[in-house]
Amino acid sequence: MSVPEDEERLLPLAQRWPRASKFLLSGCAATVAELATFPLDLTKTRLQMQGEAALARLGDSARESAPYRGMVRTALGIVQEEGFLKLWQGVTPAIYRHVVYSGGRMVTYEHLREVVFGKSEDKHYPLWKSVIGGMMAGVVGQFLANPTDLVKVQMQMEGKRKLEGKPLRYRGVHHAFAKILAEGGIRGLWAGWVPNIQRAALVNMGDLTTYDTVKHYLVLNTPLEDNIMTHSLSSLCSGLVASILGTPADVIKSRIMNQPRDKQGRGLLYKSSTDCLIQAVQGEGFMSLYKGFLPSWLRMEDTLFYRDCDL
Repeated sequence: MSVPEDEERLLPLAQRWPRASKFLLSGCAATVAELATFPLDLTKTRLQMQGEAALARLGDSARESAPYRGMVRTALGIVQEEGFLKLWQGVTPAIYRHVVYSGGRMVTYEHLREVVFGKSEDKHYPLWKSVIGGMMAGVVGQFLANPTDLVKVQMQMEGKRKLEGKPLRYRGVHHAFAKILAEGGIRGLWAGWVPNIQRAALVNMGDLTTYDTVKHYLVLNTPLEDNIMTHSLSSLCSGLVASILGTPADVIKSRIMNQPRDKQGRGLLYKSSTDCLIQAVQGEGFMSLYKGFLPSWLRMEDTLFYRDCDL
């Protein structure tokens, strides 16, 4: 064995396998952030489903059984009606989803930035490259994670189904995966993937590009250095932009994933994401597309915990 190979074996794992290390570290940090912020995600999903006008076509009176409530009242209602631990209902598939999505997104974005596009001579990453890279990274990560996202959304609504006197659909995470696979096949696991990747593209376009742009501006034009304060301000701005862009697609995605289906696995409420969009706006108004906006924005800030400081 040559000397360079001997020296390489002595290097830390992060230097020997940078991409794999990046994926694992991002996934682990995302798991911690997921556990800490999951009640916000559950509250967001419940808010997105409240007042769903399309249920009227099925003669479902449940849409009137739970009056619309804000973020705090919804969260307190879950605790009072279902129990404190139900704030984490669906957290297991959410962790699966976050590991796959966050790891895949960050690794893909870094690869596109460093290898495919490359930085300019002054080490700045041009905005147009950041936009394309962020959207492509989000699409790839979200497409891979769609089955876990589907199970997460459906399990988050199980508590509400129980309160409405409806039978529970799943006994647990693995039963959910098995049942969806048995009823809809492989395609069933990717139900709602179109609005899901649309949301991911919009969120990443706003998140990653705004973060890069704001941080670069602050470092060059203010006394702030590349430190935790700069990262915090950049994350706050990027989370706001990402939520504004991505919340409508997130509402549509959640409703399509949670809608009842026939024996062939076809949705009973919506034919497509466009149909869901039209029904929501016509039946509930344009602002229905922003149900769950506040918890969505607050949850975006968890990116601060696992974002690479050299984005």
